[in-house]
Amino acid sequence: MKVLLLALRLTCFACLWPLTQPNSSHFHNKRRHKELDIGEANKQKYGGRVDLKMKKLDSTKSLLIKSEQLLRIEDHDFAMRPGFGGSAIPVGIDVQVESVDSISEVNMDFTMTLYLRHYWQDDRLAFPSSSNKSRTFDARLVKKIWVPDVFFVHSKRSFIHDTTMENIMLRVFPDGNILYSVRITVTALCAMDFSSFPLDTQNCSLELESYAYNENDLMLYWKNGNDSLRTDEIVLSQFFVEDFQPSFGLAFYSSTGWYNRLYINFILRRHIFFFMLQTYFPTMLMVMLSWVSFWIDRRAVPARVSLGITTVLTMSTIITGVSSSMPQVSYVKAVDIYLWASFLFVFLSVIEYAAVNYFTTVEEMKKLKRAKIPNSYNATQAMAFDGCFHDNDIDLTPFPEVSSTPNTERNTQSRNSTVSTPGEGTRLRRRNPIKHNLSFIMSNSYMIDSYSRVLFPLAYLLFNVIYWSLYA
Repeated sequence: MKVLLLALRLTCFACLWPLTQPNSSHFHNKRRHKELDIGEANKQKYGGRVDLKMKKLDSTKSLLIKSEQLLRIEDHDFAMRPGFGGSAIPVGIDVQVESVDSISEVNMDFTMTLYLRHYWQDDRLAFPSSSNKSRTFDARLVKKIWVPDVFFVHSKRSFIHDTTMENIMLRVFPDGNILYSVRITVTALCAMDFSSFPLDTQNCSLELESYAYNENDLMLYWKNGNDSLRTDEIVLSQFFVEDFQPSFGLAFYSSTGWYNRLYINFILRRHIFFFMLQTYFPTMLMVMLSWVSFWIDRRAVPARVSLGITTVLTMSTIITGVSSSMPQVSYVKAVDIYLWASFLFVFLSVIEYAAVNYFTTVEEMKKLKRAKIPNSYNATQAMAFDGCFHDNDIDLTPFPEVSSTPNTERNTQSRNSTVSTPGEGTRLRRRNPIKHNLSFIMSNSYMIDSYSRVLFPLAYLLFNVIYWSLYA
């Protein structure tokens, strides 16, 4: 009986086999034709090139499609701002400064890396959620929705970091609130005032503004007031960051109207120690070194001349080095005043020796001429030669006493009256002591060095007291 049932089953299977075989081959042929049609379509679309990876299922792409379906991106025109035609959309700004990378005095700019966060509401992106949790996306979705067009005013160059992916984050909440964060490095202009350099304090600002939307379409504001600007610990080589302060203002353009503008203000105070080591201390030492020539013998011409020329050339090198690292401004800086005043002291020390050497030469020439006068010359001839009286050569004999008579008294009074006139002339010559002092210094040129040893240090000390009291 069992054998009979088994034989019956085999007979039925043999009868049904030819009917199932054509359907299976038709199914495989249909699937193969469909793949060929897709391949031909891809060839036409991509210029004859077929990427075999396209046949595989892209899970990331399918997830993005699901996100677009969740946010109904295809149902809206995101070229328009939210609430187009109505009141201005408020966009809150929150900034966290990561670092101040560099500050250039020559280019008058600064480079800053920061996290720029935008907050606004777009009802078109609202989605149902039972858990009321937000959805976070990357830069791929940002390109398909509307985002604020904030730019940096007076920026020279800027870029969004893209290692390992673009540093962009988009977070969408169920009620349509959006957080858009981006990490940017920007180089912006800073109008610096170097009149007190290097004892200066610079006020710089980074300005944010919407490029296309004026105040009737978009309203920029600080999200949390003064707490909207946060900074990490910032350490700079030449500056100390004293304060970061946010502020708000309006900017007017004649062709487009008024725009909201946000300011990131910060104060930079320069460290003076670097310039003390590189500029001020070497300058002081060069000035003091020029004073050494006052203690060198005035007849040692090579020593004093070489010392003076060396200090002058060194001061010129210091001035050139400082000027090359600074912008070519049209006003005088504090360091210029100090360097050129010090250069003047060094230059005057060289001029001082030139005067000493000249007066010494004149004095020696006079002594040489005086030594060539013959002994037969009398005192009058000697006076005519060198312009000096020689009292030891003049014989002053006392006059005989004259009896006192009325005529003699009148003559005496007349003589006294005539003698009084030269006395007045003598007093007139004493009223002009400059010529007398000059002739005295010329005849005693060694005293110039003696006075310079005291006057030069005192004058330089007075200059330093005035300079540091004004600029420090």
